[in-house]
Amino acid sequence: MKSLVGSPGTFSGLLLRLGQCLFAAASIGVMVSSTGFSNYTAFCYLIASMGLQVLWSMGLACLDVYALRIKRDLHNPVLVSLFVVGDWVTATLSLAAACSSAGVTVLFAKDVHFCSRGLELSCGRYQISISCAFVTWALIAKSSLVMFWLLASL
Repeated sequence: MKSLVGSPGTFSGLLLRLGQCLFAAASIGVMVSSTGFSNYTAFCYLIASMGLQVLWSMGLACLDVYALRIKRDLHNPVLVSLFVVGDWVTATLSLAAACSSAGVTVLFAKDVHFCSRGLELSCGRYQISISCAFVTWALIAKSSLVMFWLLASL
């Protein structure tokens, strides 16, 4: 079987998981540092979703480091099935959170013009946080597809 870029137990898989973790943490950090985010459910959902993503990605990154250190293959059907389900669940939650937060931010900036009225909203930080969340989702989508392809080939 061919080794796929981003498969578990490889250096590329480790980099993919670290990228997911770093962008999710950046999304949380930027959103938490902005003012007034806790008043809006979509932003709180984004933080919860990205927090789950940080935990999931960090756990799998540690597993990748362990597998690389002891040179163990992680292409076990049961283990890959767990990765597929976890990746698809976190991918769905992350996309939903990023899209709902983006919708609220577009509403604030374009429709009701809260950002231009001088209200104490950090619209720029909201946009940066949501951009990091979308990058996180793109990395999760890549990981999800690799895991699904790997499961189909086992």
